[in-house]
Amino acid sequence: MAFPEPKPRGPELPQKRLKTLDCGQRAVRAVRFNVDGNYCLTCGSDKTLKLWSPLRGTLLRTYSGHGYEVLDAAGSFDNSSLCSGGGDKAVVLWDVASGQVVRKFRGHAGKVNTVQFNEEATVILSGSIDSTIRCWDCRSRRPEPIQKLDEAKDGISSVKVSDHEVLAGSVDGRVRRYDLRMGHLFSDYVGSPITCTCFSRDGQCTLVSSLDSTLRLLDKDTGELLGEYTGHKNQEYKLDCCLSERDTHVVSCSEDGKVFFWDLVEGALALALPVGPSVVQSLAYHPTEPCLLTAMGGSIQCWREETYKAEDGTG
Repeated sequence: MAFPEPKPRGPELPQKRLKTLDCGQRAVRAVRFNVDGNYCLTCGSDKTLKLWSPLRGTLLRTYSGHGYEVLDAAGSFDNSSLCSGGGDKAVVLWDVASGQVVRKFRGHAGKVNTVQFNEEATVILSGSIDSTIRCWDCRSRRPEPIQKLDEAKDGISSVKVSDHEVLAGSVDGRVRRYDLRMGHLFSDYVGSPITCTCFSRDGQCTLVSSLDSTLRLLDKDTGELLGEYTGHKNQEYKLDCCLSERDTHVVSCSEDGKVFFWDLVEGALALALPVGPSVVQSLAYHPTEPCLLTAMGGSIQCWREETYKAEDGTG
């Protein structure tokens, strides 16, 4: 008689605080993992960008060159380059190892809310309060963008990139998906100003957060509403949302000092994680492990699952 297979354990949520790092950048506007999750970037209101090893709690490098606060950043697939955007309307390409500015792209008429590399890190896409997304060629010396997407009627709050798609959220209440292979634009109307958009890890769905304190899961191809997630507070700030590393949970910042986790399929609240007394400004979820970074005030917090044991014996 064969014994039944043991049931696979359910996903564990990162709810044990491992570290709090004071970033020394005044307010941390955004926190972002690099491609493999070993490092993270913090964007400061003091005009700097910093690279950290978050589990060790060590600062690796500081990048200075923006003229105003840094609002978003991203790392390239090979960890050799960074891009960032900020209140000075500039998009900056950095060399990770030297800390030097490689290129500074100017053209946006307002602050740059969001930046992303394409998969090959040959193009930076930037979204601005000026209602445009601009595509900048990292290898060219030309000062103007290679493409400008200007369909939005209000500021761009969020841009994400897959191998052939650009997903954009706007304050005009629409989430737009540009299929670059087919040359098509798909648009879904949410109604409330959009603060963050992202693809699910399997690429089938899009998650959209908006200022009516609601997250919506949409079928990427049909725009069908698959789920709504509420309970958090998001009425005035641009806050991050994402899916957990295995697409099992929807995760969002909140203005009441918590991070909320919902079961993706059931829609039920699984965890309201208390981070601190003020707004959780930003979050980043590890690409493969139950590890979460949060940003509040001038510091970031690193969270792991309850059963996590650090390799050096701490935790």
